[in-house]
Amino acid sequence: MRRRRDPFDLFRDFDEIFNQMIKEMEAAEPKMGTETPFIYGFSYSQRPGEEPEVREFGNVYPGKTQMEIGERRPLIDVFDTEDTVHIVAEMPGIEKEDVDLDVSGRELLIKASRGPRSYNETVELPANVDLDSAKATYKNGVLEVTLKKEKRTKSKKRINVE
Repeated sequence: MRRRRDPFDLFRDFDEIFNQMIKEMEAAEPKMGTETPFIYGFSYSQRPGEEPEVREFGNVYPGKTQMEIGERRPLIDVFDTEDTVHIVAEMPGIEKEDVDLDVSGRELLIKASRGPRSYNETVELPANVDLDSAKATYKNGVLEVTLKKEKRTKSKKRINVE
């Protein structure tokens, strides 16, 4: 026979969950310092006819049981025009000399570090790009990268049979 649940069981469950949360916060407390803020955010974009895209940025991510402070993911926007791909990344607190960029295939790797602040992100590019056309500027915490799309060769070529 099934035991009837006490109406106060729900409150006991909440109490257990709350106590577990307190234990996790106390365990993470030594990592909490004033020198490194916790940052979390997201951006949402949707192009006509495509699925929505949600990108997270910051140094704390939801769903993790332990807080990890380290590299941040910058807020990034990718603009796909007819002949170029333009990437804008917000990375405050660093200098131009601290930024390392590598592009290969359809990926742009962004790394930057100065003191306790560091950023790391791999950006998937919407098209193949001409690697030699890359231009980048960094001003007032904003990195802008412009890449020309690879010129397509003829879409059709006649092949002679020998």
